[in-house]
Amino acid sequence: MISFDDFIAEDGIPIYLQVVRHIKRGIVAGIVLNGDEVPSRRVLSALLGVNPNTIQKSYAILEGEKLMESRSGAKSYMVLDEESVARVRSQLLENDATTVVNSLKQMGLSKEEALALIENYWE
Repeated sequence: MISFDDFIAEDGIPIYLQVVRHIKRGIVAGIVLNGDEVPSRRVLSALLGVNPNTIQKSYAILEGEKLMESRSGAKSYMVLDEESVARVRSQLLENDATTVVNSLKQMGLSKEEALALIENYWE
């Protein structure tokens, strides 16, 4: 079953999106695998201290992206293949890169300064 032991809520980002991101990061890291059971809405909402509707929104997104399959009255599972994992990886990279670039721009760094900074941290 997918673990939320290391889940830490962040201010300013809706919990339902944080749950989606947590699961997607697990997919990219190879921690969340095809066929893994997803905690029930009730269990996960109790664990995170949120309304079950919040978890329903998260799961609806994952189902809409064809990453999760739910059956009425039954358990839910991750549905992953190489293509879906690559798609999730690409989405996360694009989102993270956009966030970093926007932050560097807001700090007034030029493209050259930003690239130099990234190079320093790369090593």
